[in-house]
Amino acid sequence: MNILVTIPVEERHRKRLEQIAPQASFVYQAAAEVERDVVQKMDIIIGNVKPEKIAGTEQLKWLQLNSAGTDGYLAEGVLPKEAKLTNATGAYGLAISEHMIGMALGLKKKLYLYAENQRNGQWKDEGSVTSIWGSVTLVIGLGDIGSEFASRMKALGSYVIGIRRTKTEKPEFVDELYQMDQLDECLGRADIVAMSLPGTKETNGIMNRERIRKMKQDAILLNVGRGSAVDTDALCDALEEGWIGGAGLDVTDPEPLPVGHRLWKAPNLILTPHVSGQYHLKETHERILGIACQNLEAFLKGKPLKNMVDFETGYRKL
Repeated sequence: MNILVTIPVEERHRKRLEQIAPQASFVYQAAAEVERDVVQKMDIIIGNVKPEKIAGTEQLKWLQLNSAGTDGYLAEGVLPKEAKLTNATGAYGLAISEHMIGMALGLKKKLYLYAENQRNGQWKDEGSVTSIWGSVTLVIGLGDIGSEFASRMKALGSYVIGIRRTKTEKPEFVDELYQMDQLDECLGRADIVAMSLPGTKETNGIMNRERIRKMKQDAILLNVGRGSAVDTDALCDALEEGWIGGAGLDVTDPEPLPVGHRLWKAPNLILTPHVSGQYHLKETHERILGIACQNLEAFLKGKPLKNMVDFETGYRKL
């Protein structure tokens, strides 16, 4: 059995993987460097290899992604029909939810303005600020990331409204729970609208011009899922014309954001280049490898895998 690992590993990680599959032949190589002919010989891949390098393989039995998103891997012809696909749901909630809170506080306390004043050598009072305590937070998408963010916001004193695509029991960290078709009714109530949605046909453009217009004039929009979920031109208009109070984006559409794009100079915006996840927090890396090791052991024993992806929806199977 041939196993390709493109996730960065230390010696202790290699030992753990090889102890789980002692009869396997392992190849450790960065995803950007691995050649297509190597990929085509693999039975198992642990890490995000470009879909075009995988397409056409007949040998691949299981692909473990190091991301929660599955963009590009669900297209017909990328994976063999019987191949299993799992993602890294559960690894990113800690890092990304804290990034979101940082953005929310940065906007509410006007820290981005003070950072600019510092660079310009200005000792200037930027006026009143607002608090998370006593606010209303609308969380669109209650997967791992959305749930982690919702629980932290509730702990900080916010009233949390959750939106999810399927009907389930209300979690303890959510005060009200609705489904996606009730989103419009909730937007006007929120001081913070937080999005952590995957890139699917259903989520593409979900926060359009009409919905941004329904937000409160001092509300903050946060997006850490996929840039395609937000109408970028409408958001630029909203920030430039003061429809909303501000925005915090870790993802954009297009991405990377081109030089000269309107968003770069949009007021009341905190923008980061899709870095809230990845491996910037060591614990995220450890959690990804933990999921991979757990699934490798399960796969070899013929047991169910964690985080199996539904090819119809692009979401993790519940």
